[in-house]
Amino acid sequence: MHSYYDATANTRVAHPSLQSHERADICIIGAGYTGLSSALHLAQRGYKVIVLEAESVAFGASGRNGGHVGIGQRADQADLEDKLGHDAASVLWDMGLEAVDTVKALISDHDIKCDLKHGDMHLAHKTRLCDGLKEEVEFLADRYNFTDMEYIPQERLSEFVGSDGFYAGIWDKASCHLHPLNYALGLADAAVKAGVTIYEHSRVLSYGGAPLVIKTGEGQVTATEIILACNGYIEKLEPKINGYIMPINNFVLATEPLSDELANAIIPKDTSMADSRFVINYWKLSADNRLVFGGGENYRRGFPKDIKNFVRKYMLQIYPQLGSTKIDYGWGGTLAITMNRLPHFGRVEDNIWHMQGYSGHGVPTATFAGKLVAEAISGKLERFDVMAQLPTHKFPGGTLLRWPGMVSAMLYYSLRDRF
Repeated sequence: MHSYYDATANTRVAHPSLQSHERADICIIGAGYTGLSSALHLAQRGYKVIVLEAESVAFGASGRNGGHVGIGQRADQADLEDKLGHDAASVLWDMGLEAVDTVKALISDHDIKCDLKHGDMHLAHKTRLCDGLKEEVEFLADRYNFTDMEYIPQERLSEFVGSDGFYAGIWDKASCHLHPLNYALGLADAAVKAGVTIYEHSRVLSYGGAPLVIKTGEGQVTATEIILACNGYIEKLEPKINGYIMPINNFVLATEPLSDELANAIIPKDTSMADSRFVINYWKLSADNRLVFGGGENYRRGFPKDIKNFVRKYMLQIYPQLGSTKIDYGWGGTLAITMNRLPHFGRVEDNIWHMQGYSGHGVPTATFAGKLVAEAISGKLERFDVMAQLPTHKFPGGTLLRWPGMVSAMLYYSLRDRF
């Protein structure tokens, strides 16, 4: 399954597998955004860091996602105020802005070539949702003095999207989008330059003891601290946190390169785009004018046999004018959601940290997670604890029954989206 991102990846450095007994201050399990950002920020603070990756750098969602870098949290800000109060919600809002700024700063500081572009559109697919979008813009302006969002009524939508399927939108000028795999590879290169050692194809089989010993098939690492950065791939490695997330599969296509005229017609301002469906569609233009479109998901282990056509039907609902456009790539990936879509941070033990469950908001939140855990391990726990104290819950029925429960729930919401 060859993705557009794989085909246009920057030079990929091959890292060896672990075949010896190594020592480190911190061992990180997983080389996606969470693990790479954690490694880089910790190395910059002087720690000796080893990263163990079961496959290759950014093998999971970090190398396959839509590349959207959105402000805020995955949950609605007004809802966060209702649940947590204004003061706590305000802290989370500021962190959401800082998360996007952190991504931009890392790209700038380390000269990461990842096709960074700016702006995002959130589009209402039903008329009854328009008032909610307008209220969101007004709420953020009034409560947070945030003026980088603009409500776009239906009569102006043609300035932003070449589709008749929407009734209003929010133009978010603070968010951005990028080539997610090249961003991850850039983080890995920066981490290595800072002194981090990355081992690929080194699946962790077990860990424990004092000091901690992390064992792979052919080697082991002795460390003072562990960071679990596996997200949707944690599986049975740590049962204490596995039940808080649901791995789901999301699917993406990339068209052939479009003419400048057609590309400008479908996304006039070259922003990233997402609609208001519960199972959202999301899309953007690549650096070479391909439409990169994500649509549809499933909740089982396997992927559809024909991903291109699986996603194409969602694309054509929005852009029927692309009916004759060739689809060059189709791929899928596994991410992790939580019950309430808030990320799940915390510690299994005092020296075993975890960050997971980004619920489709992983590029900024996972990057920021690495910054926060580096602060925490260095002794400044306050901001990590803000995230760790967010209310998260295990899925009902545990890991065995969460799948059928999720399928039933998503069937309901997909029918609601349709009708």
